[in-house]
Amino acid sequence: MPYRRTGVDLSNIVKAVPKVSSEENTEDQTHEVLQALESLKSAVVSSSTSILEDLQLFTEQCSLDFSQRYLAAQKEAYPTILTCCQRAGEEKELLSVALAALSVLTDGQPDLLDVEGREFLIGALTTHQSDPALTCQCIRIVRHFCLKHENNRQAFVKAGALALLTGSIIRHIEHPEVVREACVALRVMTFDDDVRVPFGQAHEHAKMIVLEQNGLKVIVEAAKAHPENTAVLSELCATLSRLAVRNEFCQDIVELGGLKFMITLLADCLDCQELVKQVLSALKAIAGNDDVKDAIVNTGGAELIVMAMNRHMANAQVCEQGCAALCVLALRKPNNCKVIMECGGALAAMQAMKNHPAEVNVQKQSCMLLRNLVARTRDFTQVILEMGAEALISQALTTHRDCGDVGRAALRDLGCQVELRELWTGKKGSLSH
Repeated sequence: MPYRRTGVDLSNIVKAVPKVSSEENTEDQTHEVLQALESLKSAVVSSSTSILEDLQLFTEQCSLDFSQRYLAAQKEAYPTILTCCQRAGEEKELLSVALAALSVLTDGQPDLLDVEGREFLIGALTTHQSDPALTCQCIRIVRHFCLKHENNRQAFVKAGALALLTGSIIRHIEHPEVVREACVALRVMTFDDDVRVPFGQAHEHAKMIVLEQNGLKVIVEAAKAHPENTAVLSELCATLSRLAVRNEFCQDIVELGGLKFMITLLADCLDCQELVKQVLSALKAIAGNDDVKDAIVNTGGAELIVMAMNRHMANAQVCEQGCAALCVLALRKPNNCKVIMECGGALAAMQAMKNHPAEVNVQKQSCMLLRNLVARTRDFTQVILEMGAEALISQALTTHRDCGDVGRAALRDLGCQVELRELWTGKKGSLSH
């Protein structure tokens, strides 16, 4: 079931009312998903020829919503479906239908995985690696098991999943669905989203994908193979962002042609909002390297980022990612600050603040960008103030508590009056009552 940090999760409550005929008592009714499961169990026990139809009906019922899947899982659906998968053997049609059932059952329920299931999936990915459709299904299930589940992620990585995922991209580079699915699964391996685990292996997994599986080259080559497929490109850029965890990795992406590719992509697909957002995020990630900062600016990246922000000014996420990318490009780089100012970066950031006053991340990233633009280049202070920066930053401070530090730092570096709050010193009383 989904994990929530706070509040009560009601998604596992079945809201669908069982169908009741006029002659039957409500208490005798069973939810249709459980009826489908019981029929499937009977077919498994008797090795009935109806198993295909039973699997398909069960999949349909589980697809309705999470509550149906959760209810089925409580009634031993997982071992039943896994048995179907294992028995399918070389019968590809049966295996495909069984995998579809397992995929939908495990969506949002990673705790269902056991050792037997993990070994089956690793085996299936190895045995059927030449079949793009089956590969895709297996990868999707692996992703379901690894999302929000650190122990499952680590177990799959130890079992060799990273090599199988990158190998799938290489082997099926012409199949967009396999590339996309494998790319998302690789990205999930770098997540730190399991609230039950204090320390995950996200950083380690990212390094392993790059150093042991040549992941950067695999992803950049896959991107070059699908220049027109924005859905695939969006996922590839998102995964590159997760892998740029070291200074040298950022440089490697540039040397592999990744930067040139992203700049061309941004220029050619400025109207595609989702893709723009992912490219901006990837540019921000690789700009952690100072040499890459310069390379991005020298290839016209700053101008394109500002163009993307202006094109999608109504979208808070594009504004946030655009400001964040410009913020990193401006950090400790006076020459880059000059380029950003000349192409309207400061103006775009302030327009984003005006358009999205309730979005704390837009406000924070804009404040940090404005601060970086003047931190080492005081020449821009007056220009930015004349654009109305002080009032916008003050408004952000008033509206969002989280903007406190970055907002006050921006005002200070712009030479404005800043109200400094005294932090607790421990001299005015005790914490005990």
